[in-house]
Order: sequence, then C-alpha cells, then structure tokens
Amino acid sequence: MEINHSLLAISPIDGRYAGKTKQLADYFSEYALFKYRVWVEVEYFIALCELPLPQLKNFPKDQYETLRNLYRNFNPQDAQKIKDHEAITNHDVKATEYFIKDVMEKEGLGDYLEFVHFGLTSQDINNTAVPMSLMHALQEETIPQFEELIEQIDELASKWKNIPMLARTHGQPASPTNLGKELQVFSERLTIQLNQLKNIPFSAKFGGATGNFNAHQVAYPQTDWVAFANKFVNESLGLNRSQTTTQIEHYDNLAATFDALKRLNNIVLDLDRDIWTYISMDYFKQKIKKGEVGSSAMPHKVNPIDFENSEGNIGIANAIYEHLAAKLPVSRLQRDLTDSTVLRNVGVPVAHTAIALKATAKGLSKLVINEEKIAADLEQNWAVVAEAIQTILRREQFPKPYEALKDLTRKNSVITSESIRQFIETLDVSDDVKKELKTITPQNYTGVNLVKK
Repeated sequence: MEINHSLLAISPIDGRYAGKTKQLADYFSEYALFKYRVWVEVEYFIALCELPLPQLKNFPKDQYETLRNLYRNFNPQDAQKIKDHEAITNHDVKATEYFIKDVMEKEGLGDYLEFVHFGLTSQDINNTAVPMSLMHALQEETIPQFEELIEQIDELASKWKNIPMLARTHGQPASPTNLGKELQVFSERLTIQLNQLKNIPFSAKFGGATGNFNAHQVAYPQTDWVAFANKFVNESLGLNRSQTTTQIEHYDNLAATFDALKRLNNIVLDLDRDIWTYISMDYFKQKIKKGEVGSSAMPHKVNPIDFENSEGNIGIANAIYEHLAAKLPVSRLQRDLTDSTVLRNVGVPVAHTAIALKATAKGLSKLVINEEKIAADLEQNWAVVAEAIQTILRREQFPKPYEALKDLTRKNSVITSESIRQFIETLDVSDDVKKELKTITPQNYTGVNLVKK
C-alpha cells in the first residue's frame, strides 16, 4: 500500500490542507526563497553591467537572457545545488552566489564572477527577495481570493435584498432590516480594507553592509550609488527602496501589511460567526452531501463546519500576523538575527488565510435560506414597530410618545398585531394618522434598501 506522505507533515498546511495551499509554495517555500534570491542577484549583476562599471563594459549582453533564465526556469534541482553549496558554506545567500558563479563559469563568463554580489550583504538580498515574494503572493493569490469572496457575498446580498429580517442588537429583537443588506455590510468592509492593503508599499533595504554603500563608495567613489539603488529596486524589482537604513529593512510597511491582513481576516471571522448564528437560529439550512456525517453519534446533525474551520484558521493566522507586525520592526542597534528566522514564517499565516477564505466561500455556497423561519420571527415580534409608531407620534407632537410605547412594549407579555392595533385606536390623533400607523408592520418597517445591486 502506498503511503500518503502528507500524513507525515508536522504542519497541516503541508499535510491535511496541502491541496488548499500548494500554490503558495511558489512564493514561500525554501525553494521559492532560493529562486527569488537568484532573481535579485541576477538583476543586480545586469544593472551593474548597464551602469556600466568599467570592468563590465565588455560583458556580452546576449548573455543577459542566459542569466535571467536562472530564475525564470528555476527548478528543484537548482535549489538542491544551492543546498549542496550551503552544506559547505553554512550560509544560504553565499551558496546562492556560488550557484550563479558556477553557471557563469560554464558559460565562459569567468572574468566577471566577482561582480556577482558585489558590495552587498546578505540582507540586501533577503530584504528584497522576501518582500518581492510576498508582493507577488498577495497580488496573484491572496488579493484575488478576497475579491472572489467579496463578489460571492455581493451576489448573495443582491439575491436576498428583498428578504425582510428581524435584527438583533444585544441579542434582542430590534428594528427590522433585510438579509441582503446585512451581507453587504461585510462586502463593503472587506472592500475598504482590501483597498488599504493594496496601497501599502512593499519596501526593501538595499545599501550594503550597514546601509551606507561603504563598499560601493570606496571602490567607485564617482558613482551615484543612491540613484543607482533607487532605480534598481524601484524599477527592476518593483519595490520601494527605503532610503536610510541599518543593515536590515525597517519592516514598518511590512508590519502594516500584516496588520491590514489581520483586519481583513477579522471581518471574515465576524461574517463566519454571524452566519454560524443564523444557521443555529434556523434562518439557513445547508446543502447536504451524500455520504457525509455530522457526528459520530448523532445521525441528524448537519454542522456549520466550514465557518468553524475558517474561524479556527483565522485565529492562527492572526496570531502570527500579530507577532510578525510587532517583532519585525524591532532590532538591536544595526541588526540582530531575530528577523531572519521570523521571516521564514511569513507564508504560514498567508496559508492559513487561504484555508480560511476557501472554507468561508464553501460554507456560503452551501446555504439554503429558510424564509418561513425568518418570516415567523418577524411576525412574532410586533414590538419592533414601536420605534416607528413613536417616531410618527413625535412628528405629530403627541405628548411623551416614547413613554407611551415603552409602557406598551417593555414587559414580558407578547405583543401582537392585534395589541398594536388596539393601542393605535386609543391614541388621540387624527384618523389619517391612525390609518398611517396601521400600515406599519415588521415586514415593511425595514428602512431604505441599501443593497447596491
């Protein structure tokens, strides 16, 4: 019998949920980190050739594509070559440098080897490679996933925009609303926060050992290295270069990104809990899949497990986002190594976020509205029209209308359509106003329909 190797994974990201997160390996695995480091090293070498430095003026430009293919066609075998170098160097960035030099040597480019990683420290590579990988992951995977969820919520909001529903504040019956609008609350919140996430720059450090271009300046004092680095980082890599740094990036914008992702997750968690509650109130049924069970002991159960799964994964993701945002901007003097090991976990909360979003989307797709239950709750709570009646009475300058309605409704007996009608008849107002008041029901006292579609 062939064993599924995911059974041996320590993390459920690479085990139970591997099918939901495998696309993120292109951005956050060690293989991916090697690829992005090669990407930065290659583009930096090409930028030096284009500067040009005197010693690189004869570098054959037709070899640019050969070098770029190192990251474009990067594969696990290439990653293993870097690991083999690392076994000797005990330094993975230096191992990346040697990997590139090996290829250049084979291509007859031995005269130019020492300009690979020229004047740099490992953090010039790490603090560009990591934000690049995160930027691409968010742009190509995470943000589209949030956008798809927003679209799904909007479709349900439009579908149910005319379903009146009893609202509950503090868990108690409150002025009616409509189901579609309550869903649109979440799509609007997600859209606002997603736009804020999109506007946070992906910053990078690139300036030599302690950020001052010491090695560059001593070798080529006539070169404007700040202008060179700005152009390289901003244009070649698509990042924003931090101008004054220590040996490492500030990570302040990275912290802002994690905080923004945490806020987005919290909105999804809020949605999960609301839908879970509506299911428990029987406002929604769930589509049943043949063969599935909801309990090992109770055959009748159809549990809201997708929303619970989402909530649990969001909890883990947000705990890690919070640590990343709090820890990364803090480093002793010009640097310590605490950021290095932490950065290797950037993909973990992104993966848990992906699992959560897929679970929420799956849960929403299984919802079956129970209009009878929703309507019955409205009908059993005629007390909620008290606000409407007392507001019209205020308009009519009726004395102490709030107090009159409080005496009627703030008690433990059930308020019905008949008791409301009888109360209206006792009011000292015109017949036209009484007629107007009698048209108000829990079903139509829903205010402005705010659903956009």
